[in-house]
Amino acid sequence: MLPQEIIRRKRDSLPLSAEEIAAFVSGIASGAVTEGQISALAMAIFFRGMSRAEAVALTLAMRDSGDVLDWSDLPGPVTDKHSTGGVGDNVSLMLAPIVAACGAFVPMISGRGLGHTGGTLDKMDSIPGYTSQPGNALFRKAVRETGFAIIGQTADLAPADKRFYAIRDVTATVESVPLITASILSKKLAAGLQSLVLDVKLGNGAFMARSRDATELATSLVEVANGAGLNTTALITGMNEPLASAAGNAVEVANAVDFLTGRYRDRRLLAVTLALAAEMLQSAGIAGSNREGMTRATEALESGKAAEAFGRMVAALGGPTDFVESSGRYLPKAPVERPVSSGSDGFVTGVATRDIGLAVVALGGGRMRHDEPVDHAVGITRLLPMGAEVHRGDTLALVHARRESDAEAAVAKVQAAYTIGHARPPAQKSVIRRIGARA
Repeated sequence: MLPQEIIRRKRDSLPLSAEEIAAFVSGIASGAVTEGQISALAMAIFFRGMSRAEAVALTLAMRDSGDVLDWSDLPGPVTDKHSTGGVGDNVSLMLAPIVAACGAFVPMISGRGLGHTGGTLDKMDSIPGYTSQPGNALFRKAVRETGFAIIGQTADLAPADKRFYAIRDVTATVESVPLITASILSKKLAAGLQSLVLDVKLGNGAFMARSRDATELATSLVEVANGAGLNTTALITGMNEPLASAAGNAVEVANAVDFLTGRYRDRRLLAVTLALAAEMLQSAGIAGSNREGMTRATEALESGKAAEAFGRMVAALGGPTDFVESSGRYLPKAPVERPVSSGSDGFVTGVATRDIGLAVVALGGGRMRHDEPVDHAVGITRLLPMGAEVHRGDTLALVHARRESDAEAAVAKVQAAYTIGHARPPAQKSVIRRIGARA
């Protein structure tokens, strides 16, 4: 099948067969299809869209472009979570050990940050000695012995997606819902999961700022995943303010350790983490209902079993054996700390969450291109939540920077991101809605 003929059919709004899609994806993986041809098909899909059947075929073809993991030797269900990205979203670091402590196995293959959103893999890389991209043998050993592992995508998993995404990133076709869907799910299907829960973010700090767009993406992901044979549900959660009170890499790991050990837990972060845990346990068949899943997840957290699991996982992948007990000794710290002060009395009525994320990027804690390095030590902590009462001069947040000039710039950005009003705003839902597979 000629690539140009496949492009022409999609350009003319004609449906592509599973065979045509598989042939094109095979060419992406082998290099037989050129970058120009990939760009042309991506743009045609961007404008013409794809049916559910086409999106399922694209997802499966990209999954099959590389290795597909097999966890059939594990004595329990295999499950995972994927987030569409936000600011202060360190949920994975608590969620995976909570679910693993309840008896599931979570081979969590995560990504790096891009744009204003943080990446789970960048957070884990702030732990000295931690091997975030282990070989297959070490990955399997860690999952079997500790119940979970948080690692990065290897070159052998969905390689066609890696090439396809890189071209989409520079051709203004990233926002296509069927292409986003296939990109996310091909990697999850290649991970050999039996169930998946999606955390689709909605708000001014998410890629989807409008409710209808978040619902469209969540519905597409759920329907295509189930169409491809993967039991999947989604929760749409709020991102109109940072989820944790910390944004950065090492600072979010420290926040996660505090959460797991009970030293401090952000209210909204707790609500989202436990909701996702309950959904995962129910989807995996460990809990018979959402209520039972919530109870079991809460017990795993409060008993300390989740914290113990996190410590074992870090050690299994090369990190310190006493990391949970002594994380402050190991996590890098930025040399400059500067408070962000409120300019007036009142209540926090709004947070420009994307701007908080961009302030972290400007400090060096994020990247605008995949190949940029990050400074794991910098970030922002003590971020006040919506509804907090403040007086003039009170601290809205604390900036951690490498240089004084960087700190000054970040302080100005964070201060501008906060809106202070006279009346406390109504509380916003942390978990907005659930989307399941259609009967």
